[in-house]
Amino acid sequence: MKSNFFKYIFAIFVIGIMIFAIYKIKTEEKQEEQEQTQVSIEEKKITEITLGIASLDSTNPLLSKNKNVQDISRLIYEPLIEVTEDYKAQPCLAEEWAKQNETTYIIKLKDNVRWSDGEKFIADDVKFTIETLKNINSIYTTNVQHIANIEITDDYTLKLYLDKEVPFFEYQLTFPILSSQFYQDREFSDGIVPVGTGMYQYTDVQSTHLTLQPNQNGRESKNATLTKITINLYSSLGELYNSFKMGSIDVIDTQNSNLQEYIGSIGYAKKEMKGREHDFIVLNTQNAILSRKEVRKAIAYSIDKTNIISNVFNSQYYPSSFPLDYGNWLYNVEEASAGYNPDQAKKMLTENGWSYRNQSWQRTENYRTQKLQLNFAVKASDSARVLVAQNIQAQLAQQGIQINIVQLTDEQYYNSMNNKSYDMLLCSINLSYSPNLETFLGQNNLANYTNREVTNILQEVKNTTDEDVLKERYKRLAEIYKEEVPYISLYNNKFTVCYHSNLKGDVTPNWYNVFYHISGWYK
Repeated sequence: MKSNFFKYIFAIFVIGIMIFAIYKIKTEEKQEEQEQTQVSIEEKKITEITLGIASLDSTNPLLSKNKNVQDISRLIYEPLIEVTEDYKAQPCLAEEWAKQNETTYIIKLKDNVRWSDGEKFIADDVKFTIETLKNINSIYTTNVQHIANIEITDDYTLKLYLDKEVPFFEYQLTFPILSSQFYQDREFSDGIVPVGTGMYQYTDVQSTHLTLQPNQNGRESKNATLTKITINLYSSLGELYNSFKMGSIDVIDTQNSNLQEYIGSIGYAKKEMKGREHDFIVLNTQNAILSRKEVRKAIAYSIDKTNIISNVFNSQYYPSSFPLDYGNWLYNVEEASAGYNPDQAKKMLTENGWSYRNQSWQRTENYRTQKLQLNFAVKASDSARVLVAQNIQAQLAQQGIQINIVQLTDEQYYNSMNNKSYDMLLCSINLSYSPNLETFLGQNNLANYTNREVTNILQEVKNTTDEDVLKERYKRLAEIYKEEVPYISLYNNKFTVCYHSNLKGDVTPNWYNVFYHISGWYK
């Protein structure tokens, strides 16, 4: 018995030691975790960054035409609808929206929003902003051009009546909203800094700099670890770039393809993405030759877009395959790219009755011989795009496809576009945030292209909010675009955001908004 007693004592002693050891390990791990957290907090105590604006024109977000100002204004002034990193519309000041019929939208506003001066945000502010935009020269005036009437139901509900159906109209509601109360006894002018509802507000406005700090009435301001943003003002882009190079500002964004000449290549990180400038070839599908799908596809297969970008634009553009090929959530990059394949181009023509004779392709049908020769219209005043047309002409000539470049005056070019009096036309368009493809595939489109299935899809997608349906239908549109080739998408310009390597946080810009997640940036 005595022996068993000592065994029990010994076992208890061993268990006690093990428990103490485990406790000690857990305590040390917890202490280490707390120390790491404290280090992280200490690191984030430096929560001031510096931005820059070249050639400030106005701090009023409706009046400024400066891209730098527009980017920064999104931190201070909010829209009804905002656009995500993958270009999806989501509520901002609007709680929700609904399309009642083709020309009527109901907007339900958030009821917990206050302006930085403490006043409540209400429907009158939305009406005031829309009516103001209709009467001034603003970059956002076109957003409201089809709003014929505004009906306020209550402080947080309004109806917008349009004068025509606008597919994906919600993407037009991305303009900043201003306070009607603020302007009751003030002039609407450049010299007055309006209040906002955003995460930040202006706290100091000087001739050399602006200062932003968290808006104490902002819904999300309590989550902002970035507590101060200084915005230095410069007279030119050259000064702005030089200041970034010297480390005086932390972030710049630009579409300048020669940026490296100004800021060098070391000491900073950068994010490059496709911009909104989209160049493409219109193929007139009502033309006797281009009405043949195999010809359109052969031309597409014969054009090396990388060659154009390298030789004309010094590799400062991105090749594109589809109008939504810029990061839009409704497009998969693999869906619409026919790709450069000169052998496939020749095979395509041969299999469809074309033969290569005397250095050109020709086809005989009903005792009539048709040669593959086309006119390619381009604006003569646009020297870069004339070079693009010449590059394409040379590439197609190697395939035996004869292209005659027609250089038009600006007036001739737009007349030709309006009348659709061309075989091929080199075009450029600034894409909108909206996934609407009516310009390319809708009625009276530039390619004179008609397809019943496409018409039905376009009607379907503008009347549904089901994301699965939208993805499926846009996938089909991309497949048809690739198969039918009414257009040949060429390239998009490059948009670049540069930031110094000591800046930490989630930097995920697109060309709608440079400052996603800025509230969590630090250095």
